[in-house]
Amino acid sequence: MNDEQLDRLVDKLSLDQKVRLLTGATTWRTAAEPDLGLRAMVLSDGPAGVRGESWDERRTSALLPSASALGALWDEELLTELGRLLAAEAIRKGVHVVLAPTLNLHRSPLGGRHFECFSEDPELTGRTGAALVRGIQSQGVAATAKHFVANDSETDRLTVDVRVPDRVLREVYLAPFERAVEAGAWLVMAAYNRVNGTTMTASPLLGEVLKGHWGFDGVVVSDWAAVRATRETARAALDLAMPGPDSPWAGSLTDAVRAGEVPEPAVDDKVRRLLRLAARVGALGPHRPRTVPARAHRGHRALLRRTVAAASVLLRNHDDVLPLDPAALSTLAVIGAHAATPRTQGGGSAEVHPTGTVTPLDALRSALRGRARVVHVPGPALDVPPAPVTPDHCTDPRSGAPGVLVRLLDADGRELHAERRLSGRQLEPTLVAGAHTVEISALLRPTTTGTWTFGVAGFGRMTLRVDERTLLDAAFPRRTDDPAIVHVTPPLRTARTSLTSLRPVHVVARRELLPGDGRATVLAAAPPAPDTRAALAEAAAAAGGADAAVVFVGTTEHSEREGRDRTSLALDGAYDDLVRAVAAANPRTVVVVNSGGPVELPWRDRVAALLLGWFPGQEAGAGIADVLLGRAEPGGRLPTTWAARLADAPVTETRPTRGRLPYDEGLHVGYRAWLRTGREPAFWFGHGLGYTRWDYESVDGPTRATEGSPITLRVRLRNTGPRAGREVVQVYLARPGSTVDRPERWFAGYAAVRAEAGQRVTAEVVVEPRALRHWSTRDQEWRTELGTYRLLVGRSAGDVRCERPVTVTGAP
Repeated sequence: MNDEQLDRLVDKLSLDQKVRLLTGATTWRTAAEPDLGLRAMVLSDGPAGVRGESWDERRTSALLPSASALGALWDEELLTELGRLLAAEAIRKGVHVVLAPTLNLHRSPLGGRHFECFSEDPELTGRTGAALVRGIQSQGVAATAKHFVANDSETDRLTVDVRVPDRVLREVYLAPFERAVEAGAWLVMAAYNRVNGTTMTASPLLGEVLKGHWGFDGVVVSDWAAVRATRETARAALDLAMPGPDSPWAGSLTDAVRAGEVPEPAVDDKVRRLLRLAARVGALGPHRPRTVPARAHRGHRALLRRTVAAASVLLRNHDDVLPLDPAALSTLAVIGAHAATPRTQGGGSAEVHPTGTVTPLDALRSALRGRARVVHVPGPALDVPPAPVTPDHCTDPRSGAPGVLVRLLDADGRELHAERRLSGRQLEPTLVAGAHTVEISALLRPTTTGTWTFGVAGFGRMTLRVDERTLLDAAFPRRTDDPAIVHVTPPLRTARTSLTSLRPVHVVARRELLPGDGRATVLAAAPPAPDTRAALAEAAAAAGGADAAVVFVGTTEHSEREGRDRTSLALDGAYDDLVRAVAAANPRTVVVVNSGGPVELPWRDRVAALLLGWFPGQEAGAGIADVLLGRAEPGGRLPTTWAARLADAPVTETRPTRGRLPYDEGLHVGYRAWLRTGREPAFWFGHGLGYTRWDYESVDGPTRATEGSPITLRVRLRNTGPRAGREVVQVYLARPGSTVDRPERWFAGYAAVRAEAGQRVTAEVVVEPRALRHWSTRDQEWRTELGTYRLLVGRSAGDVRCERPVTVTGAP
């Protein structure tokens, strides 16, 4: 639909009708306008999958590996394919807009939302995000580039004022969003935070840069509840305030326009953009049913399984212990709680309920059935709060079926609604008129005698009873406005009581529903923890009696999640002691790390192999088993530098001082900061081993280039290892003697190649003109410094194999 047609539609609307369209009709829907043929559009989180309008464990979704895993792919074709899968899921669930990708950076290793972001590098982040955008929108579903901009940590994220110089903002933090706009993104989400004193929903960056310099013609949507004022945000280039129906715009934008405080042409532009979006996603004009491409569902599990392997990063492989040869195994020890209950996704608004999860333990048992015995030892218990109860050990006290009973009660305790659910974590229990209390109850059959820990989560007055014994009865007021905490991860209150094995108990948790406190309610339980020394001894004994041992370690939902930054990179519980004990018992010890972001690995040189599996999504176990047993190569490369110790990391601060968080490191983020300080990390950006070896034989390219022209390098390399493999050839730039501040070197491009054992192959890497430019604050435009640059070719930011100079001259 062209602009002239859109203008005619806008002219048909009254001011009241226009304003009504600019605030969501519900939490996830926009308003409809039947007279225009405009239907409601449905928006949905998120990067790991498409949840839809409800948070219900019975309505499942395909669960992709975490965004940090996708950042490790370095494969834009595969990313585009994953984008198409997200679009197919959106169509299946009646969703028009997917709130992805997240284009914020891994600025500090302590960032709590690492798992939802791709990389520490703006170029890699931009390319990764753009590929995902292209895939999503190729099916007529809108992608949303978020969170614009500098929303790179969680501490005080609703109010923090990020202080970042103009040049750094342009070259580092805005750069991935510019890539997404060039890829055609139809929405951009304005973040909660401030940048240089102005809240992003009212920021001039929306108009001057996003819509002005970049020519963005789509919709700028607020993060949920990020609009806190009417006039400032409406005068800015924000277009859609979410959620609805209540927002500062809904209540007073019409009055502000009539009072001359907000020009009506600005409102018209917002409506025009919303109508353009509706036309793009099929919500304007004659209704045409959307269908899911058949190929999207036929092979989605295979695609996700392939992605797990492609994103896995082999950090260490001493004496080529990996891949394990199934024919040479009689007993395999699989150790650690994460083997049986892996973390498949990060915690927060991006969570979905997967269609099913393949665990590493189940996948290894299946793959080795009839060949080798798989022995599993969980190891020491993690020092974490109890988890929500599940159908594995609970039944609905009314029906006796696996699960829990959820009831809505009125103020007098009378039942208004009841249903069996599959989880003790109810984020959106069915809301009915007159509901005063949410109750979750279950018959729990203890598997262990001893002191059990129970918990209930939420805000307001809560009670917890076990067989009529009241363990908790108190009021817990809400002290935060963060929607991730109020609606997704409310604090858990715990109490303990003694239980006898196999003697069922009736557990009942209740919480009062108060306006503004959300509906999220959780009933949790945990058995008594085993003795740590005994658990370590059991693990060591299992490892000592096996041909090889695979130890699974990782973070928990309490250490990596939305709404809270991390305070340490150390693994939870006794994981370090577990790895040391197993490695001492078996020299063929492989460790698989199940985390969304960097963790400390103090024992990394003591183990034979070290594999990073990220949060791998629903096909976690299948893909990891493929890698461990050599069915697939670990294809990933690190999108972020990993420190040996937090104390070594050059940039760590996520906590504002008096409301401000200065980005004092400037351009020097990630590997750039490590190079500047001269420190050596545990593993560099770009690192990843694969299952073969490569010789870099030569690099060819021009010695001179004209300003504004691409530079093409041809890198000749040979697979010198024993099997076919994939190599990611990386190119970095350096500018000795530059007249402006520069990183020691910065990432400029890459190309992936595949070759059989012994085969030579040529990688062609194109360095785009943008890689050489810098933002002139004085001139407020991009400049390219003329002179000689060094083109550095290698396997990571810290492993340069060859280089070539190129002199950039002015255009004739």
